[in-house]
Amino acid sequence: MSFLDHIRRCNNYDPARVAPLFAAAERIGLVRRDNAEALRNFPDVFRVADDKVELVARGDARAVSRAVDQVVDALVNEKQIPKTRSETFDVTIRWGAEPIFRLDRGAVPFFGTRAYGVHLNGYRRDGTELLTWVGRRAANKSVAPNKLDNIVAGGIGNGHGLADTLRKEADEEAMIPPALIARAVPAGAVSYRMETALGIRDDVLFVYDLEVPADFVPKNQDGEFSDFLLMPVSAVLERIRTSDDFKFNVNLVILDFAVRHGALPPDDPEFLDVATGLHRPLD
Repeated sequence: MSFLDHIRRCNNYDPARVAPLFAAAERIGLVRRDNAEALRNFPDVFRVADDKVELVARGDARAVSRAVDQVVDALVNEKQIPKTRSETFDVTIRWGAEPIFRLDRGAVPFFGTRAYGVHLNGYRRDGTELLTWVGRRAANKSVAPNKLDNIVAGGIGNGHGLADTLRKEADEEAMIPPALIARAVPAGAVSYRMETALGIRDDVLFVYDLEVPADFVPKNQDGEFSDFLLMPVSAVLERIRTSDDFKFNVNLVILDFAVRHGALPPDDPEFLDVATGLHRPLD
């Protein structure tokens, strides 16, 4: 196990295994070829060719969303997609653009549309030692149960912007009060493209850092974490380097934090692999 192993795992995407999903002339997704075959059954919504899939449903975002929802419902019934999550993500040409349609979160990897999230590094200093809060995901989570996680993380759903998502998740997951979360500092983004059992995760994670006071202890409210640990960053890095204890994408967020805060020094043999491997071009 190494830092690079975690980066490679999150970037195991093979373009030969997918067909691009287009809306007019713009690519909006990456559909694995077996998933594309399943879409042939819905010619009023998707046109499937050998080299691409085209969204042919027309109308405003609401009308297109209704058409795609009917496809998602059928795919759920056929067990091609797991149970829906009752939360939608905007499908856009690029970050900040108007949505073409809204897609159930559970179906996002099936269509390979880009998803956005926020991750928060909650840290503090004890003398010269850098410490970070780590959460353990609940045993009933559908993704990465019992794995270690950032103190706060969540997808940016329809109707929620960056700041709103960060405030909401901070309150639900760690009971971080509004006055404290307002001090979180935006620190860039991590991107990766990963094939999973369902399809392609084309993810961008906006990263925030928050230095918390010594008397702050996170408390979970929504049942998504079972407990929290305050750990030296050096111990967290050793655990990442030698184990699979953290949720797959959280490894990347913590490595990014370690590079920026000097916890992973430039003379480390894996420094350049990490520094250059966390930011996949958004082609």
